[in-house]
Amino acid sequence: MRRANLTEIHEQAWFPSRLRDDVTDTLQFVFDTIRIYRPIAARLAAAIRASKTNRVVDLCSGAGGPWFWLREEVARLDRAPVQVILTDRYPNRAALDRIAKLSGNGICYSREPVDAQHIPSALAGFRTIFSSLHHLTPDEVVGTLRDAAAQRQGIGFFEAAKRRPRTMLYACFMPLATWALVPFMRPFRFRRFVWTYLLPVIPFVLMYDGVVSCRRAYSPDELRGFTMRAGAENYAWEIGEAGAVTYFLGYPVG
Repeated sequence: MRRANLTEIHEQAWFPSRLRDDVTDTLQFVFDTIRIYRPIAARLAAAIRASKTNRVVDLCSGAGGPWFWLREEVARLDRAPVQVILTDRYPNRAALDRIAKLSGNGICYSREPVDAQHIPSALAGFRTIFSSLHHLTPDEVVGTLRDAAAQRQGIGFFEAAKRRPRTMLYACFMPLATWALVPFMRPFRFRRFVWTYLLPVIPFVLMYDGVVSCRRAYSPDELRGFTMRAGAENYAWEIGEAGAVTYFLGYPVG
């Protein structure tokens, strides 16, 4: 199946920002509940260790990514504390405030927009992108790799979306997962109930955008091609699949 350069509903300029935050919050809660990224924790910990840092700069963080629980898992595997800085081009400040508070400030965030292709040198650390790589065009992916290589920083991409009929079928079940799990989300928001049950916009957007995400996802072979275009010298690359997740890891060597 060829990659299709489609656009998701929640990316549209006309889509209300508060509803966009509700969509990303709900998706993150579903992923955290099923711990979809657990199979890549050991590989990520090893790549961070190989990059000789204990600081992670998460890009395209949305509602915070999996770091609320994954940070403790990586620290346990690495036997060292891990500091996480969340960033996004359109920061979900409410979600990021909540995560920083619940983590005891072990996770902090940039309140200013951050472009994945142009990371300020002050934000040094191993860079990660969770389930957002498909939002970038091929040229933007290569630009992101080049920026990491220019600053000699490690980088990791992790995607649940795949261009496979089975994965797209799973995305069609997102409304069921949403209806089942939204009552357990905290903090409680009445508007989330309205847009989930009375006017089921959130379940529909998660289903539609999930299928579109699969059509936009990159294959492992395409990711390998990006490493050649990036021209990163003295970098080690690891690309493959673990559980439901496609992973891409790169870090400087020598």
